[in-house]
Formats: sequence, structure tokens, C-alpha cells
Amino acid sequence: MCGLLATTLLYASDAYPPPAFTDTTRASKLAAAMPEIDRIFERYAADHKISGMVWGVVIDGKLAHVQATGVRDRDANAPVTSDTVFRIASMTKSFTSLAVLKLRDEGRLSLEDPVGKWIPEFAKMELPTRDTAPLRIRNILSHSAGFPEDNPWGDQQLAASDADLTKWLQKGIPFSTAPGTRYEYSNYAFGLLGRIVTKASGVPYETYVRTQILAKLHMDNSTFEFSQVPASTRATGYRLQPDGTYLAEAPLPHGAFGAMGGLLTTASDLGKYVAFHLSAWPPRDDADNGPVRRASVREMAHLWTSANLTAKAGQATESGYGYGMRVSVDCRFEHIVAHGGGLPGFGSYMAWLPEYGVGMFAMANQTYVGPAEPINLAWDVFLKTGALRKRELPASPALRKMRENIAALWNQWDEDKAKQFAAMNFFLDTPAPQRKADMQKLKDEVGECGAGSVMAENWLRGQFNMTCAKGTVGVFFTLAPTQPPALQHLEFRKLVSPGIRMGAPTGAPAGVSCAP
Repeated sequence: MCGLLATTLLYASDAYPPPAFTDTTRASKLAAAMPEIDRIFERYAADHKISGMVWGVVIDGKLAHVQATGVRDRDANAPVTSDTVFRIASMTKSFTSLAVLKLRDEGRLSLEDPVGKWIPEFAKMELPTRDTAPLRIRNILSHSAGFPEDNPWGDQQLAASDADLTKWLQKGIPFSTAPGTRYEYSNYAFGLLGRIVTKASGVPYETYVRTQILAKLHMDNSTFEFSQVPASTRATGYRLQPDGTYLAEAPLPHGAFGAMGGLLTTASDLGKYVAFHLSAWPPRDDADNGPVRRASVREMAHLWTSANLTAKAGQATESGYGYGMRVSVDCRFEHIVAHGGGLPGFGSYMAWLPEYGVGMFAMANQTYVGPAEPINLAWDVFLKTGALRKRELPASPALRKMRENIAALWNQWDEDKAKQFAAMNFFLDTPAPQRKADMQKLKDEVGECGAGSVMAENWLRGQFNMTCAKGTVGVFFTLAPTQPPALQHLEFRKLVSPGIRMGAPTGAPAGVSCAP
């Protein structure tokens, strides 16, 4: 019983409190930015001569704003609305990844399964080198299988039959890189995942996604079959010709490659989908009622395969691929989850900031027009409101207790008491006489002090400031991986500004910045 109690307390939310938004006016502040954001999207649509486009903003679990411009059908001059159905192309890959992870969570497959377990043709396939390890499901989920980038070719394979796919597999797949060594975007890979979902679930891929994901998210107007969309809501896809005219693109039917880009949806439905992904943050104790576990959704948004580092207009961006999602970090945000989609007649993009509770998307009925640019600009507009801020992490009981110990030590040096809460390295790294002397020197400089509350970086690392007669002293400390957590690092520093976050000298992250 005692062991069970200890385990329960270890993972209880009172020991590991989740972060939360503290600004009660954040929603109204963000809402005030919507007119400017609408102008950004409208200008983008006009500049790119897009026939029709819809965009939406998701805040705290709901579609907070949706707006549209242009027409879904040029001949009928029918306007785009939140219920207009667009093909979202490669954004489908995230739905496929959810299906794979759901099957994994149910014990029906493993991400470590060799692809040959589910697709026998792989067992006979020639690999590029003798030392190539068997391709695993996680390789094709994260675009590290070594298949060649295939956007122009893959876009035209949506209607390929299962028989076509089998014939191609029997002939083998050429490799552009050694598997497991680097990022290479592959539509073919996600076509294979569709077959794996079918075999592992026992029902066709599209049936599994419809019943296990779409239906459970109440995405009732989403489908893989273009022919099932009523003409009254369907967006006609167009290609903008060099002479400025528009060519209607023939809709591609659903086939074996539907898992890589076949889904059609509406702004209303896509808002529910983005809200579901955002709901996976933060990790917490309350009921997990989604169609896929929150932990698995967060797993999708981890950067599994690095792709590139770019610098443009003074902003650096590192990006790569998770499972069916692009994952990046830039000078503004340390975690951006996104994906685009492009097929003949359509272009789309969705992105969200998990730790900020905000997401955006846009869908257009024009070939390969990817509305990532207006979404990126919209982030800056939201930042200007001052309301686009991360959840704040409350100080854990361990941090609060250690803050009391440190403040007491500052007020009255007591080596014996310090040894009771210090880790074994603490006085080895800096002997007690030296710590006492350094502390006293700073105390003499700043005078009487009062300790503030802890600003947590995580559950075992944080800072508190002391307001003193002659300035502000920052106190940064980290706790060791012991039970109970003991003090392993402590630093006192006079700050030029109370807003300075000190950060650990060991390189522990204190945030993202590209400032010099």
C-alpha cells in the first residue's frame, strides 16, 4: 500500500501542476486583431488572383473566427462560405498518422514493425546498401524512408488502384538516400501507410478514418469521395493560366493514394480538427476522451526527422517532420506545428502553436497556392496584441519548498541546514566557505531584501527575484533527480532589470530568441 501511495503522489497534479493562461482578457485582445488579419488574407488572395479562399482562427478549443473571399465556382459566381468543401491534399497525411497511432495504441501494430510485415512485397525489395536496416513504419511516418521526393508525380496518383500499387511494389522502389539518414518528402510513403491501416484495421483505410476519427470529431461534412460532395457546397478547383484565364481542373477520384492527400473538408470541420490537436496540450490528468490519446497527438508534433535551417529577413527557422506534421522553431516561437497541401485545383495550409492555444488554417481553390504566408504574417499581428503568450507554469511544491530554504539561507547562513536540502554535488562544486563569502559580499552591496514568488521554467528549475534596498537580486536554482529533489545548482546575481530571466549556465533552455 505504501508503495502504491508513493507512486500515486509522484504523478499527481498537485506535484506536477499543468501550465495555464493567466490573462483573462486574452480572447478579447486576440479578437480585436481579426480585422487586420482578414485584410492580410484578402490582400494575399487578391495578389495571387485566387478565385476563392476561406480562413479560420481557433482559440482555446473553438473556431473563434472564420472569413472568406471570392467564389467557389466561377461559372455560378457562388461565394465561398464556412461550409464550402475544399480538397486539402497533403494535410490528409496528419489524419493518416492519427489512424496509424490509434492502431498502435490499440496494440494492433507497432511503429517498429518492419514494413514487410504488412506489405509482403517489401520482403523481396532490393535495398540500396547491404547494411540497410529493415524499413520500419516510423520511417515512412517521418519521411526518413529514403524514397525520392515525389510531389509532381505523386499528385497525379490519387486515383491509383490497389492493383496499380501492388504492381509498382512488385517492381521495387528506387531510393534517393539511404533509409534512416535524412529527410525526404514522400507521397508514396503515405500511400503505403494507407495500405497498412487497411490491413491492421481489417477495413478499408477511408472507412477506418471516417468511423474512428472524422465521425468522433463530428467532422460530418468531410469525405474522401469528391462525387459525394453536393454541387451546392463543392469548391471547383482552378489553375491560373499564364494569360490570366482560369482553367477548371478535373477532380481526382479517391484511390489507393488517398491516404497521402485525398480528404475534402470545410472550414467548420477543419476548425474542429485544429481544436482537437490543440487540446492535447498541456499534459494533464483530466479525462482523455479524444479519438486518439493526447500523448499520441503530442508525439505527432515532435520533430523526428530534421530537414533544414533557413534564414530569411533576419529570421532563422529550423524545421523538420514529425508524424504527418511539419514541426519548426523560429525566433518567435519554439514550437510550430503545421502542414500544407497542394493538388491540381487546390492549395491549403494549417498551423498551430500548441503552448499558446491558437491555430489557423486557410483553404483555396487554386492549384498549389499555399497560404502559409498570410498565416505567418498573422502570427505577428497576434503578437502585437500582447495576448499571444504561452501558458504560465505554476511553481511545483518542490520549487516552492526550495525557495523557502534558499530565502532562509540568504537571511541567515546555516551550513548544517543547507546540507539537509543540498544535493551531494552542491558543496563539492563550490565549498561552503566560498558560497558563504560570495553571498555575504552581495548582501553587503544590495542591503535588505524581500523574496518574491518562483517563476518556474519547469517542475524542477526556476527563478525568484529578491527586491532589495539597492536593486534586484535574481536567484536561479535547479533541483537534482533525487527523491526528494535536492538543490544541485544555485546562483545569485544582481539584475539590471527585474524582467531578466537568468537561465542555467549548463545550456538549459530559457526560451527562444534571435536577438544579438
